[in-house]
Amino acid sequence: MNRHCILTKIVSAVICMLFFSLSVSALEVDKTELESAGGADTVVFINYTGPHSVIDSAAGIRAIGSNMGTVVGRTPASASSAGDRNRYYVVHAVDPSEKGKLDADIMFIGNGATVDHIDNLRRIISAYLSTAYNYSGRDADTLAVFITVYNAVYRGKIDAYRTKYKNVVMSNITAASCGLALRYSEWPGNTQIVIPLFDAAEGGLSTIDTSVISDTKVVKSMQEDDGKNIENRKQMVDIKERESDNATEKARTSQKTATEEQKKLDAEQKQNDEKKQEAAQAQKNADTAATEAAAAQKAAEANPNDAQAQKNAEEKQQAAEQKQQTAEQKQTESEKQQQKTDEQQQKTDEAKQQAADAQAQADKKQTEAQAERTEIAKDQQQVMDASAAEQAAPAVYGMQLIDEKELLSGMVKVNADTGSIIRSSPVTYIRGRTVYSAGSSFIAVAGKNGGNGAVKLILLDPTNMEMTKESSEIVADNSVLVQDGGDFYCVIQDGKNWVLGKYGADLTLKLKSPVAVKSSTPVTISGDKIIVTGNDGKIRLLSKSDLTEK
Repeated sequence: MNRHCILTKIVSAVICMLFFSLSVSALEVDKTELESAGGADTVVFINYTGPHSVIDSAAGIRAIGSNMGTVVGRTPASASSAGDRNRYYVVHAVDPSEKGKLDADIMFIGNGATVDHIDNLRRIISAYLSTAYNYSGRDADTLAVFITVYNAVYRGKIDAYRTKYKNVVMSNITAASCGLALRYSEWPGNTQIVIPLFDAAEGGLSTIDTSVISDTKVVKSMQEDDGKNIENRKQMVDIKERESDNATEKARTSQKTATEEQKKLDAEQKQNDEKKQEAAQAQKNADTAATEAAAAQKAAEANPNDAQAQKNAEEKQQAAEQKQQTAEQKQTESEKQQQKTDEQQQKTDEAKQQAADAQAQADKKQTEAQAERTEIAKDQQQVMDASAAEQAAPAVYGMQLIDEKELLSGMVKVNADTGSIIRSSPVTYIRGRTVYSAGSSFIAVAGKNGGNGAVKLILLDPTNMEMTKESSEIVADNSVLVQDGGDFYCVIQDGKNWVLGKYGADLTLKLKSPVAVKSSTPVTISGDKIIVTGNDGKIRLLSKSDLTEK
């Protein structure tokens, strides 16, 4: 009987290793692969995707971002801050006095933060953008993806940030923490996510500088994804095309304003010319009168007894003074008109510049969108070709050892002819190198202890190799997993003790033993009995029907 049992276990293990081995790791490789800023290495986000001790809802996670966005959105043109420095915190770093560089929002992940998956971090960022700047949910989700990739690509590249951002931004980030680390465990207390702002004052579609967060390095890194991240890139193209449309409309409006301002300038310039001519003529008349007054005064001085000469000199002097006064008045009027003309010139120049800037922005976004659409079309064809090749390739499934020390494994789909990996599971932390078929799913012990993580029994979808369900009970991290028909046995926590748990294929806990066992106990099934090692180190014989000690 024992020999038959051992043989059965060996066969089951071989089958699992060759065909069903699923690796559910507490660490998930995010499918957005990132090329490092240096271009030498390809790196990926490492997330925790195993069971959790506390499961936060998507709404609760998004509320973190919404709460911060509400504060910043009240006065987007002014510097502000929001959030909890120990968990999640935003600095809205804007300085209108500095020109030529970008403002930014800086999102800090504090030491007390528990975010452990890139998807949840993106939910926080997306909700923040929606609340602070009125982005639609879809646009905010897309921007959040690009923002995280951008910050991962430029992680620690302080000089790259310095070339683009204002002093108010740089004073809030450091070389050690700027950007986003790839491993979730490095995020708390060591993350400064920089969100470039193009037009924070007006808000809306162009608040975030989409050109910066989708530069060549960012897009290239996104192309490293198996699916080349096509859907997010398409959505970014859509955003840019709408930005272009908005900028084109703004350019039209600004050009209309510029035309009206030019008409006003022409009128002011005409008046200015007239005032200058009047002032020049008045000064010419004053100069002539002054010359005549000087001549009359000279004649009077030569004939001191000539009453008529004295009178004539006095009259000429009065006339000269009056004309000089008129000339000064005309000059003052001319200067005032010149000031009005200069002011109107400035308004006109500003209106023209706004129109030119808006048109340049429209052209820039349209050019970027067209170029990216061309790239997307090429990438789509490559993805389809790769998918067809994958479907045609003979494939087998197996387990890949991820961590020899902890005996953690991951599932891979391998080309049966070449041995090359066709696809890797997004999760890589199955414990004990054991996985079984359970109905339409697979079942395994997975996860990690510490933080918000936990070790539990989980179900895996065989199609996408992701976790679909987790047990309510905590499982010992060194527990075995044993199959007996449609039932599965593992060691679970019961208060301060470890006990044997019996589960159905849907993770329903059917029974748990009244007898405490060692967390690492072997579980041997023999007929209607189960042999385990009790907490006292002694062999215990349990009844399979109710797990009581026989």
